[in-house]
Amino acid sequence: MRYYEVNRQPSFAPPPSKSNAHSEFLRTGKISRPRPPALPDERRYLSHEEVAEQTGRKLEAAGETTHARLNNFHRLITLPKLIFHRTLDGSPHLGYCHVTAARTFFAADNMVSWSFYIANFSSDIGDEEEFFSRINPTSSRMYFAVAVEGEAGEGAKIDRRFRKNGLLFRTGDPREAMRNVLMLGAPDAAVRDIIKKL
Repeated sequence: MRYYEVNRQPSFAPPPSKSNAHSEFLRTGKISRPRPPALPDERRYLSHEEVAEQTGRKLEAAGETTHARLNNFHRLITLPKLIFHRTLDGSPHLGYCHVTAARTFFAADNMVSWSFYIANFSSDIGDEEEFFSRINPTSSRMYFAVAVEGEAGEGAKIDRRFRKNGLLFRTGDPREAMRNVLMLGAPDAAVRDIIKKL
């Protein structure tokens, strides 16, 4: 797959010479300098590294904005900022961003560590060899949280004891994702009641 820039400024050709330009100046006293015609659009092809860098910047900007919104909801909800991104091998325009991670007690003795992600595609959570399966790049965004073992980042693995795929939620709706993450990050039942009323 080859990538190219689409928002480049067109380059301009040198203005065509007019044989009667001097007579026009003598008649009107003005020098006519029309804008030169644009050359056909030239494509500058991007390397996979350049595309991956642009994708990463966009994903991390989305992660920063999402994290700020989560922590501005209620003073009792403070989720750590753990933002990093990964792009998919062979498709550097597709990637996902880790936003935050925390622990939640679903019951008195059932604590689950989880991580929240944003992806610029839609897919299912795969098995242990592949994190994603059945990737659909036409969907604009996917928000999801998975139960994890270990710390967020390189050493983390999906905790499949909680559910078969470790998935706590997956949605394409940013409002629903925000609500689900706030429910996971709520410190007590009183704050969860406030979130449920939204």
